[in-house]
Amino acid sequence: MKKTYRDGHPALRALVFVVLLLGSAAFIVPLLWTLSTALKTNEEIAQDPTRLIPAKPTLENFPEAWSALPFGTFVTNTVFVTLVATFGTILSASLVAYGFARFQFWGRNALFYTMLATMMLPGQVTQIPVFMIWRTLGAIDTFVPLTLPALLGGGAFNIFLLRQFFMSIPRELDEAMLLDGASYFGIWWRLILPLSTPAVATIVVFSFIGNWDNFEGPLIYLNSPENYTVSIGLRMFQDTFGTNLGQLMAATLVHITPTIILFLLAQRYFIKGVAISGMGGR
Repeated sequence: MKKTYRDGHPALRALVFVVLLLGSAAFIVPLLWTLSTALKTNEEIAQDPTRLIPAKPTLENFPEAWSALPFGTFVTNTVFVTLVATFGTILSASLVAYGFARFQFWGRNALFYTMLATMMLPGQVTQIPVFMIWRTLGAIDTFVPLTLPALLGGGAFNIFLLRQFFMSIPRELDEAMLLDGASYFGIWWRLILPLSTPAVATIVVFSFIGNWDNFEGPLIYLNSPENYTVSIGLRMFQDTFGTNLGQLMAATLVHITPTIILFLLAQRYFIKGVAISGMGGR
């Protein structure tokens, strides 16, 4: 049986614990400082900005930040883009991965490796040609460039992750459903996807966070303030009210809270999906 650090010397376990504790603090302390600053008045921030526990906590920064700019519109736009892109990613990536995992056809491996090779291509290389394509199609200042690509493949990494997971599912289950009269689409919908919950949850987390926090895409393709997402709205707020640190941190918390909640809810599926997906495939 393979040994882990739990089977080692107590000093080694203590060292691992300390390293993990320090790593956790590196991520938690900035979040706590953001929350603390959002609950402080401007006077208290000016007196001691490093203090984590506010002397007189207040929630005034949240409604003031919300009304300073049309954050309601920004949040609505962000929710729409994120949900459409996440749904499109799961739908298209799972279909493509199902094809690579279950069907034998000429050039399958060549297509799969070509798709993986695109992961090594920096986004900056294709940024200008892609922008010119969307401009020719008249899609600038719309949500089309931010949502439609998710429906056209779902991304090489997502396809790879799902394909590895699909290949770990026994083919005998497919054959049993075929004998029962199920179609290939029915197998994908009623068998493959339900058994792939950890991998699907992993893609949902990646896609949701990536689209919710996306700054570069909206910055390039959106021009009208009524189409802005929260990421662009935060930048506008920083440029306009950058000296009001309490309201800025309050607006930041509004932005990051959904991603934190989603990750906490899907954490066990997320970890399991990453772990298992790397074990399948042949």
